[in-house]
Formats: sequence, C-alpha cells, structure tokens
Amino acid sequence: MPSLRADSPIQYVKGVGPRLAQRFTTLDIHTVGDLLDYYPFRHEIEHGEIEIADLQPGMNATVRGEVTRVRGRGGGLKAEIYDGTESCTLRWFNQSHVGGGLHVGALVIASGKVQEYNDRLEIIQPRLQVFPPDTILMSPTQGSRRVGIYRGNAQINSSTIRRAVQNVLSQDHLPVEEILPPPLCKKHDLLSHEAAVRQMHSSSDEKSLERGRRRLAYEEFFLMELAMALRRYKLVSLQKGRKLHVTPEIDRRIRARFPFALTDSQNKVIREIARDLESGRPMTRLLQGDVGCGKTVVALHACLAAIANHRQAAIMAPTEILAQQHFSNIENYLEGSRVRRALLRGKLRKKERGESLAAIEAGEIDLVVGTQALLEKDVTFKDLAMVVVDEQHKFGVLQRANFRTKGPLPHYLVMTATPIPRTLAMTVFGDLDVSIIDAMPPGRGETITKVVTRAQWKTVMTYVRQRLEAGEQAYVVCPLIGEDVAAGASPAENARPVDRTTIRARSASEESRSKGLVSAKRAYDRLVKDPWRGLNIGLLHGSLKPADKQETIEAFAAGKLHAVVATTVVEVGIDVANATIMIVENADRFGLSQLHQLRGRVGRGGKDSLCVLIAHGRGEKAAERLSVMSQTTDGFKIAEADLRQRGPGELLGTRQHGLPELRVGDILNDFSLLEQARRDAFDLVATDPKLEQPQHARMIPALRKMFGDKLALIDAG
Repeated sequence: MPSLRADSPIQYVKGVGPRLAQRFTTLDIHTVGDLLDYYPFRHEIEHGEIEIADLQPGMNATVRGEVTRVRGRGGGLKAEIYDGTESCTLRWFNQSHVGGGLHVGALVIASGKVQEYNDRLEIIQPRLQVFPPDTILMSPTQGSRRVGIYRGNAQINSSTIRRAVQNVLSQDHLPVEEILPPPLCKKHDLLSHEAAVRQMHSSSDEKSLERGRRRLAYEEFFLMELAMALRRYKLVSLQKGRKLHVTPEIDRRIRARFPFALTDSQNKVIREIARDLESGRPMTRLLQGDVGCGKTVVALHACLAAIANHRQAAIMAPTEILAQQHFSNIENYLEGSRVRRALLRGKLRKKERGESLAAIEAGEIDLVVGTQALLEKDVTFKDLAMVVVDEQHKFGVLQRANFRTKGPLPHYLVMTATPIPRTLAMTVFGDLDVSIIDAMPPGRGETITKVVTRAQWKTVMTYVRQRLEAGEQAYVVCPLIGEDVAAGASPAENARPVDRTTIRARSASEESRSKGLVSAKRAYDRLVKDPWRGLNIGLLHGSLKPADKQETIEAFAAGKLHAVVATTVVEVGIDVANATIMIVENADRFGLSQLHQLRGRVGRGGKDSLCVLIAHGRGEKAAERLSVMSQTTDGFKIAEADLRQRGPGELLGTRQHGLPELRVGDILNDFSLLEQARRDAFDLVATDPKLEQPQHARMIPALRKMFGDKLALIDAG
C-alpha cells in the first residue's frame, strides 16, 4: 500500500476501493484523515475463535461456520451456523440491515455474547463477517485482544471500519500533524498526537487508552479555548470603544426612576458595567441571574447611562411577547421622562414603521426595544452605543454578529435567565466578562413544587379551582399547540420548501415524538367543560395573531382571566405578580432548565406559590429529573443537573453558538483538563497574540479545520 496522506481519498486504503468508499461517505468519512478521526465509541475484549461445542453461557466469543438456516423478517433475524462440532443460533433484534449477504451456504465469522435460550446456545446481536461459500479464510485468531467498536449504519458495519483503520495503522508513520508545542506536551506528560491516535484505535489496555484519550481531549479543549483567547485579546487590546461616563449625578437620576431600592447584588453588577463603559474598550459582558432577580433593571440602567451621554441604546428580545413586556415596564419607569423610546416589531404598519426608522436614523429616538426586526438592513442608528440582548442563547451567532454592526463597536450586554453552569460558561462564553445577580429582591413569596402523576389530574384541578375562586391566577403549560402542531415549531422552518419524502419522514418523526403529549387546545377544552367550568380561561400559543396574544396577556395581567392555558410562549416575558400557580402537563418531556424557567413565571409577588409538574411517563431518568425540581429552586444547581443529564449540545445548542463538536473531550468529566487547557491557551496568546512563533505555526490551520466556516463567527459573541 503506497504511503497515505491525511487528504488521500479513503478509496486508496487497502481493502476499500471506490464502491466501499461510497458507503464510507454515509458516515461523512471521505479521506484518510477523516477515518483516523473516527474513533471507536467503546472497546471490547475479543477472544480468539473457539469451536461452537466449547461455547459457554455468559462468555464473549468468536466462532466461524457455515450458515445452515436463515429466518426472520422486519427487525428480527435468526441464523443457524454449523462448524463441524456443533450448531448455534445467531440472533439480532431491531437490526434488519445485518442480514445483507447472509444466505444458506455462506461462511461467517461471528462475535458476541453467548446466552442460553430453551436449552440452546445463542449469540445475541453478534458482529458479523460474511464470505462466499468458496472463500479460503485465514487461520483462526488465537488468544484475546482489545478491539474498537465503531458506530456503523445500514451501509457499513463496525468490522469493516475497523479493518480499514487497521490497514492505515500498519504504516510506519501516520499522516497526522503535531499541533501542540513540545513544551506543553512535556509540561502535562502528554503523548504525541500520533501515539494518541494509535491508542484510541488499538490500545493494549485501559490505561493506554485513557492516556491517548486524555491527549486528544486536551488538544480539543486547547484549540477551542485558543479561539476564545484570540477573540478576547482582540476585544481588550485592539478594539477601542467610546468612553461613557457614569457620574454620581447620572447614577442618582437613573435610580430615581425606579420605585424601589436595588439589591446589593444589582448594585455590584452596575458598578462592574460602569467600569466597562468608562474603560475605553467595548464592553462584552454576560449578565446571568435567576428568573425575577432584576436583570432588566440593571440593563435599563446601562441603557440610560448611554443615553445620558447623548448616545442611543437598543434592547433586543427573542419574542414579541417579551419585547412588549420590556417596553411596557420601561414605559412605567420612564413616565414623564425626556427619554424618547420606541417599540420596533416585525408587523408594524408600513407608514408607522417608516416613521420609526426615520426617527431612529435621525437620532430622534434614544431607546429602541424590539425583536430580531432590529437586525433588518433598513434599521439604521445614528449613534448606537449600547446593545442589550435578552435571552441571548435563543439567537444564532450570525444574528448577534449582525446586531453589533449597527453601531461603531457599541458596548454589548447579553442577558440570560437560564443559569449557565461554570463548565458551559467557560466554553460557550469563555471570552466574555461574566456578572451574576445571585440574590432575589426582598418580599418574594416561596414557591413549592409538587410532582404528581396524570392519575391525579382531576384532584389537582379541583384543588386549584378553589384557589382560583379565592382570587389567585394560574398558568397551565402544554408541550403542543394542537394535536398536529408542536409548540416549538419554527415559523421560518415551516415556511421553507421541502420535498414530499422529507415531509413524510418529518411527519412520522413528529407523530412519534408527540404521541401521548397533551396539547394546549385539548387541555383548554377539557378544563372548561368540567373542573373549571364557569371560570374565565384564556388560550395562548405561538400561532395566534400578535394582537390576539397581546389581548390575552393584558386580560390575564389585569385579573380578568382566572387562568391561561398556553404553550411555552409563557416561558419568558410574562410578569403577572398575582399568578401563583404553574401547572405543567407532560413535565417529564421538558428539560430541567426549561421547567425552571416556567416555574419562574410564578412567585413574582409577595404570596407563596405552587408549581405542579404532571408526569405522564414512568421512566427512571424522568423521575430523577423531576425530583431535582422538587428539591431545589437554585437555578445553578438545576442547570448543573440538566447539563449532566442532557449534555452541553442539547442544553444550549452548541452548533448555534459556533462551537465545534467535541469528538473526544467531555466538558463535564474532563473539567479539570478544560481548565488547564484554558489557562495554557490564554497564557500562549498573552506571549504570542498573532501566533507568529514557528512552534505555533500549525495552530491557525488546526483552528480552521476545527471550526470550519464558523471561525469567522468567533467575533459574534
């Protein structure tokens, strides 16, 4: 086999060829480099081949023999094989694709777990190699060895992938580059990149495998944090922002607008922001805080500071409901003020929108609140100096980057009521300064959380009716709008043209996911017919017209409705102090952080509140998740538990944030390694911010390979 390079097409690997190479592409493996980066998801001890007569229940074994019978259809398949000493059964469940090429007379080599069934031995879910009847097979392997198990699919199985990998590993030198500087490898006693790759695919023992994995995990973390460090250097050292002075007089005048004293935690964050505004560099700060802790007041203080310096400010929210809520609160705080403000939404009348845009461009509007309509090209500011993005994780990287171009390097404050564990904050927002409001305003009531089964539904609703008749208000949140519309469906996605095959596949997938879920429309109909008959109940979901949604919200806020049945549109932005009861249907189908957000809609006044989580499933993981909700109201503890259960990609959507997918590293279990890599990356950039030293030359190509077209988005924040 000629010497292979990382960019050599996979077809040139011994034993592959053009036809098999096409099947490798279904795993996104196109080159030798792709193959070497496709690591096993686990390793097993493979015993040498033994005769079928020597099989024992419970052992992992490899046998070879002739197929004498094949039975089964759909997902179940059985085959009988005979090796001259005895027969045994090979059995697969829900893996119909393994039967390709399997026929009476074929020769097979099968490896798997042996079990006894009806006094006969079977090998369950075996890995299989199939050969034509006249094939002359190599001599049986003897002794035990560790083998990697790869994720295959209907086109290509683990054994085929492993054979191709082993053929590449047979080269004296692998086509991989050493990216890390020798001093770093020596400092942390790391294997070379080549040695680590070899151990990942073909380790002799668990200790060797872990050394290889640790080396590659460190490299992934290092490159990811290097990107953060480079952006941080650019922000701090190379970019100049406008100084905004926050004098004691400006601070006093702003505080006079709030009919309450700010908490010590809020005051601390305001001081941090004020230092940023006066530093001469653009502020890039993440403001975290639990639901109801007073982040919006802090953000408004920052906006008013910019306006006091004769500049413009803008606040962007992910939904019209939240934008309207922000604007209504601001109107209350600024009543009688000379601050000129406007609400810019996507569905304004043409004349009204045109007048607002002209006023913003002319500098006649000081403070603009809006949705992503603020990002449209025709929105031009005269002198935008402060940008606030609320619930920023709901916006993609491109959207946030676009917003920052609306002014000459405006100060940038991003807020989230989704507490972010330190592990995630370090990776997703590792380049940002972080402020945390860790105390709630005084006078808030306690919220008690109860987990119940759907069998207790009638009891719960009867009890809640008593509280509603006594003057309290409630939310009932459901995961679906109607029987055929998911609550989280994206209008933009629904508007994209798709072919019929995609529609059928999506419909089947949606039907599977929505089976057993309670829709808002169904819950509304059921409640008004029986347990809540005669009460004033509203229905709220994302498919309603904006005017209808706003009418329902205003009626609920004014106390005209006893309750509102809704989808997760109420997750953020609705602030009704008299709402003291939150009921979540299918609570076992929500993530912890989302449940915490929903629970935060109650307990915003002085009364004690109740959150009822109705679990329809009986899964162990769901029960564990809901028990966390009943035990604590600490958002950061809940977020940490959510992170451990669902992983970082699902929790925050790492693709949306421009982060690469980690192949080896685990930010939870390898957190100390991540911290070390972060320190090393920031130290390196401090000494060589342009990566000009020869030993750092390969880092820029490595960053491009890791981030792809996302590398340019690192500046997006």
